[in-house]
Amino acid sequence: MTEVITIDGPSGSGKSTIGRILAKRLNFIYLDTGAMYRAVALVADRSGIDPTDGRALGNICKDLDLHFKTDEDPPRLFSGKEDISMAIRTPEMDILSSKISSIPEVREAMTSLQRKMAEQGDIVTEGRDMGTVVFPEAGHKFFLTATPEVRAERRYKERLDRGESISKTLVETDMKKRDHQDQTRTLAPLRPADDAKLIDSTTLEPEQVVKVIQGHIKRK
Repeated sequence: MTEVITIDGPSGSGKSTIGRILAKRLNFIYLDTGAMYRAVALVADRSGIDPTDGRALGNICKDLDLHFKTDEDPPRLFSGKEDISMAIRTPEMDILSSKISSIPEVREAMTSLQRKMAEQGDIVTEGRDMGTVVFPEAGHKFFLTATPEVRAERRYKERLDRGESISKTLVETDMKKRDHQDQTRTLAPLRPADDAKLIDSTTLEPEQVVKVIQGHIKRK
């Protein structure tokens, strides 16, 4: 049996950074499930598919050839031979991926693919329903939070680092919209698993959060 560590939480809580550090520290596979939903959103957008058309979106998922290349940090995501790592990291894909992730056909296909990926070895996986839906039997579950102000600031800096010209007000607006979509969707809403450890990362650096997580892992 492979070991699974899940890290869930809202945008800007630090899931991706902390997940990558933890996976590297433990020599585990790192699985960025949010990137997978963004990939579906990107293909749907390019194909002009209605984001509420479950059948069409399900067909996209069946034909997707997604794979991560982990020789770089952060890992790069490929769709076939195309590196889509940057194309999926736009505000439009952020909102669209949240909409698409509520479609049952997409959720079912991605959950199945994520579980297959977990069969390749021990993993650290982060997302919004890893501990509640995809890996409910995971041995270690964590849920990261932070104040909305700090999360927005982190996302604002992240987008500036990508070379975007963006206002902090717009980032805050986009984040509130994404939070609302994630928390109120009927299928797999964002919430902590009953047995997840809650960690507030508001005043903590990524390395400090990783240290807290490793402490919980050792004690269990």
